[in-house]
Amino acid sequence: MSAGTPRRLATGRKRSFRERIVQPFIDRVGNLGRALTPSGGIARLQQQLDYCGNPPGWPVERVVAAKGVFLVVGLVAGATLGAVYGGLSRALFCAVLGAVAGFFGPDLTIYNTGVKRQDEIRMSLPDVLDTLTVSVEAGQGFDAALSQVSRNGKGPMVGETARVLQEMRIGKSRTEALRSMAARTTVPELKGFASAMVQASELGVPMATVLREQAREMRLRRRQRAEEQAQKVPIKLLFPTMFCLFPALFVVILGPGVLRIMGISF
Repeated sequence: MSAGTPRRLATGRKRSFRERIVQPFIDRVGNLGRALTPSGGIARLQQQLDYCGNPPGWPVERVVAAKGVFLVVGLVAGATLGAVYGGLSRALFCAVLGAVAGFFGPDLTIYNTGVKRQDEIRMSLPDVLDTLTVSVEAGQGFDAALSQVSRNGKGPMVGETARVLQEMRIGKSRTEALRSMAARTTVPELKGFASAMVQASELGVPMATVLREQAREMRLRRRQRAEEQAQKVPIKLLFPTMFCLFPALFVVILGPGVLRIMGISF
């Protein structure tokens, strides 16, 4: 036995269970997720992360590795539940179902998070445009107005404006930064705003005029969207009323008469 062997053994004993077992397992299973995810899938996942605002703790590499981890966890959990509550065929079916759910679970989570964030952007955009309009009409430049929004605003639009300013500081032009912001969203109103600002910059149109018109249009669209949602409420309440409220009313109203007809006293 060499002189360094006891030292290596002592170092191995000091390592935690996570460092010795869990982390190597996660690394190997993460490679499985990378192997099963094509390059096109990684590109789509990166786009969905852009819609989510690119959470700092979840880069695309970690998400792809998590897909492999959840695949194995879902496979083992599904096979275990199937074996407990059924035979071999049910175990195989539950294992496949668990593996598919585990592999695509991160994609669905990121998609739902991105949809919610885009809805928040759509709702907060008119207020942001009002702030930009007031700031520009007060004498500030467009970049200073964006900085004002990023300092004092709320919601995901603050992150978008801060990213636009950061890209401009590292050398991008205003046009490129605004077009990049439009590519990171699915909100048509924000895409239209970015396009209008790009055209105003290229054609020399006063920013205050364009921002005023954009703010007025955004407020009008928000009011129309609220009216549309209000008109959908009766239709959404129809099926819960039919299947939840009406049966209880029928039991209360018709129940005593049915019991009398059947000759049951109470």
